[in-house]
Amino acid sequence: MARKQYRGWVSHDESFLFPPSPRDWLDEGHLVYFILDVVELLDLSAIEEVIEAKDARGERPYNPAMMVALLVYAYSVGIFSSRKIARATHEQVAFRVLTGGQHPHFSRINAFRKTHLVAFAGLFKQVLRLCQEAGLVKLGHVALDGSKVQANASKHKAMSYGYMVKLEAKLETEISALLARAAEADAADDARLGAENDDVDIPAELRRRGDRLAKLREAKAGLEAEAKAARAQHELDLAAGCDERAEAAEADKDRKLNETLAAKHREAADRLSDDDDPPFVTPEGLPKHRPKSTPDGTPNDKAQRNLTDPDSRIMPSGGAFLQGYNAQAVADDAYQVIVAAALTNQSPDAGNLAPMLELAVRNLGAAPTALTADTGYWTPQVEEISRKLGTEAYVALKRTKHNEGVSPFSGEAPPAGADARTRMAHKLTAPAGRAIYALRKSTVEPVFGQMKEVRGFRRFSLRGIAAAAAEWDLVCLTHNLIKLFRYGGRPLAAE
Repeated sequence: MARKQYRGWVSHDESFLFPPSPRDWLDEGHLVYFILDVVELLDLSAIEEVIEAKDARGERPYNPAMMVALLVYAYSVGIFSSRKIARATHEQVAFRVLTGGQHPHFSRINAFRKTHLVAFAGLFKQVLRLCQEAGLVKLGHVALDGSKVQANASKHKAMSYGYMVKLEAKLETEISALLARAAEADAADDARLGAENDDVDIPAELRRRGDRLAKLREAKAGLEAEAKAARAQHELDLAAGCDERAEAAEADKDRKLNETLAAKHREAADRLSDDDDPPFVTPEGLPKHRPKSTPDGTPNDKAQRNLTDPDSRIMPSGGAFLQGYNAQAVADDAYQVIVAAALTNQSPDAGNLAPMLELAVRNLGAAPTALTADTGYWTPQVEEISRKLGTEAYVALKRTKHNEGVSPFSGEAPPAGADARTRMAHKLTAPAGRAIYALRKSTVEPVFGQMKEVRGFRRFSLRGIAAAAAEWDLVCLTHNLIKLFRYGGRPLAAE
């Protein structure tokens, strides 16, 4: 019986007679070619200016377009670690094609990502503009939601202020005891070991405890400064509330009382505030976490700070707790394109709707017709603020079970003089309101599912809220690029 004839196989140690074209290694419609084409359209001048400003001497830098394409493609296919990206340039065909056979070291990849953090926010807007031009953004209904993402830090490295105070005293006592033992050892001509414990290297123990004490004091001082600034801001908020009550007071007695209280709160704020106090809003206007403090600005004993990433916070997520950030996104319901992205270290979503909607309007140059958000975003001001921007907001007032009946309002018009909550309740139960709000879950929640479940983005690689926010822009940028890749070249269903 004749033996099977196998296809020819070029051995792994046999050289090619002619260099093959990289185009032969991947399908013509591969994502990597699409990303290379898109990067050619992007304005990378902000990145190039930073590179050009450096000393011309030394090793030549990698082409910024190649580095941007490398990071964008890596994040698009769920590779976020700089070490894994560098390894992929050796092991994966698409990465080899993208880099043209170059292999940037992981430290160069990470340094490029950190150096050009601000530029990625600009690149997000440029890619969003491409999505608009391709017809993937309809500006009808958009949905807002947030998701907790793990910081590059462990929650076990978070420490309460009360424990910091106790641990600081303990370390000081231990260091004093070690110094005394070292002096006794020197007197006894025992330069290395203590008199009683022959297994302790005193200089090493001093360095270890000294380093730990220094890091603890740095974290404690940072938490104290933040708590003091938070208390000053709280006093200013109380003063503003007194001003409002004084203006609305009908009786002269009530007006004077509130004016006096407002002045006292401002005096307290002046005593506590410094010129270098950290702001408690992000650059996009989202509120940031304020540690709890006593009236004199001392942190509450339970106020915490993480020793690895001081900006991150412990947040509830899926029935558990993680050390992380609250990632916000506004998605257009036509193709689930993200039209606004931002990050905060405040766990609740209250206060995020107005700045996120304003960011979406700035990014798009126009206001969407309607915006939906779940109950966490409700504040009495959302209706007025959204209408000023040209958008009708539909924000849930409570969690509704699937089998729960329709509200007794049944879509009736709210009574004259109704407050903001009552007006929203009537609007949500009207047939049009129910139809619009029903789109929320299918618009924005799949966006986070695609990022976390499909691409595996569950943890930031960079530390600090500014760096993590820039990485979030990069993640959202690649989400939009994938949408553009899948739908941008096809006839649109709505047209």
